[in-house]
Amino acid sequence: MIDANGVTVIDTLCVASQYEPFAAAVDALGFPVRRIVLTGDHIEYVGGTVRFAMAAIYGSPATSAHLDQPPSPGIYRRLFPDLAHEFDEELRTRPVSHVVADAVELTPALVALPLAGQAPTNLAVLVPEADVLFAGALCSFGVAPLAFDGDPAAWAETLESLVELASVIVPGHGPVGGAEEVRALQGYLRACVDAGGDPGRVRPGPWDRWPGRQWDPVNVERAAMLAAGDTRVPPSMLRAAGLA
Repeated sequence: MIDANGVTVIDTLCVASQYEPFAAAVDALGFPVRRIVLTGDHIEYVGGTVRFAMAAIYGSPATSAHLDQPPSPGIYRRLFPDLAHEFDEELRTRPVSHVVADAVELTPALVALPLAGQAPTNLAVLVPEADVLFAGALCSFGVAPLAFDGDPAAWAETLESLVELASVIVPGHGPVGGAEEVRALQGYLRACVDAGGDPGRVRPGPWDRWPGRQWDPVNVERAAMLAAGDTRVPPSMLRAAGLA
């Protein structure tokens, strides 16, 4: 996003083969990158922060706490086998420089909105005059999300407010969409909640055609654990990460 205050980059992709071409395209615009807004704390959103060395980094309290810790390349190699060769032991990300805990006007054109969803706190970026919402980590369109540290039930409720904010929604995964895509994601999350801890009971829906359904056990288990008052990371996620 370019306005009178320079360029705002919203999320930075995962590994160099992704963020280097993106950053080169941003550089070619000829405007300084003033700020990065991170919509979530997973590596898919924060991996390229090092490529924008002079930009301020805005993130939620949860993202700030996460990025204050060293990254875990071994875990990323296991979770993203197609990209495993790009997660070396020198992997680094930049910390958050500006914590966003409340809605705030970042520039005259951009408003950052903290919302609960894929993680305890995410950020969305609204461009009111353009009727566009950069939902980032809050939305996966046509792709099953991963909610190992989020709350599928609360996430589905949060999504209700997104369609009221803008008619054009840019997700963290998948193509640009709008209300229809948000409703489909809501349906999937609610199906995970209704499954009662059994991935085999996720009801049919448009998500039957989505990639990423290997995360059903994690999402379903997380929803069931939270319903029982258990806030730990689901054992299925620990196994996927090689930690159990």
